[in-house]
Amino acid sequence: MISRILVAYDGSDPANKAFSFALDLAKKYQASISVVAIAKPPDFGDDVETEAILENSQKHYRHLLARLKPKALAEGVNTTFEVAVGHPAEQIIYHAEKDRADLIVMGHRGKGFFERLRLGSVSRDVIHYAHCAVTVVR
Repeated sequence: MISRILVAYDGSDPANKAFSFALDLAKKYQASISVVAIAKPPDFGDDVETEAILENSQKHYRHLLARLKPKALAEGVNTTFEVAVGHPAEQIIYHAEKDRADLIVMGHRGKGFFERLRLGSVSRDVIHYAHCAVTVVR
């Protein structure tokens, strides 16, 4: 039924809840987890600024993911961690397909109605385009 779970992780409280939820599911279904954090390139800037921003962002996410490893080990869940670069929704969907995930678990950022309309919603896009089930944890 559920053998591979992809967790989209950004270090927020909802993302931490999503990771805990995925760990619980993985234990119940004896599933593996892939955790992906996405470093989003800035919309504007020259190549030098963009490269520096991405390097700092990747370093930040690697540090955040390192904190999750002991939790996964303590629960005995086979877990991999990766930092990707790109648009969050596209990268989440890409990694779910690449890893043949049965389920994507992600946190809800809690943005207001008008902010979602203006900026779009990563969770909405993932739900719309993902090949598998998506659980959004609040």
